[in-house]
Amino acid sequence: MLEAQRILTLQDLATAFGHDATLATPVAASAFEQLVLDQHMANFDLWHQEDQARDVAASDHTITVVKHEIDRLNQRRNDLAEQIDLALLAELPAFDLALPLHSETPGLMIDRLSIIELKRFHTAEEVQRPDADEAHHQRNRARLAVLDEQRNDLAGCLDALWKDVNAGKRRFKLYRQLKMYNDPSLNPVLYQKAQK
Repeated sequence: MLEAQRILTLQDLATAFGHDATLATPVAASAFEQLVLDQHMANFDLWHQEDQARDVAASDHTITVVKHEIDRLNQRRNDLAEQIDLALLAELPAFDLALPLHSETPGLMIDRLSIIELKRFHTAEEVQRPDADEAHHQRNRARLAVLDEQRNDLAGCLDALWKDVNAGKRRFKLYRQLKMYNDPSLNPVLYQKAQK
């Protein structure tokens, strides 16, 4: 069900399609792959909203609208990472609680791979940027090499974890993110305004 190389391919295709709609739409081969794509696109949208939030010429109104969208997308991103873990856990037999517990879930690792892919794409753009000098291109080639290494390392760790889980050597469990800022009953700014 989980294969890191397939996840990387889906994230690569989705990133390319998100930047160029003339490319083929990535197609999920399963409900699990659709969760991976949805989670990556939440990160994709989040990345571009965060770029807008850093526009020094943006109005206060624009920043407010963008910040609310960032909060919404971040919640979606986290919810989808949890859904990925739930989908994986649903395919596994109950774990022996004596097995060593892995501290990071596959869903969180896939989320990290998604972010690395977005960094890779945008760093590769900087390598080719026509209005930048050679020092800029070289610095970004070095950054891209680091990102490639980190992605390969993390993908290998994800495959190793999944292999260990399936072999009954390791377990993971769902870690709820329990975000508070979007919940009107938990965010003091929101519930205090509602009480007035």
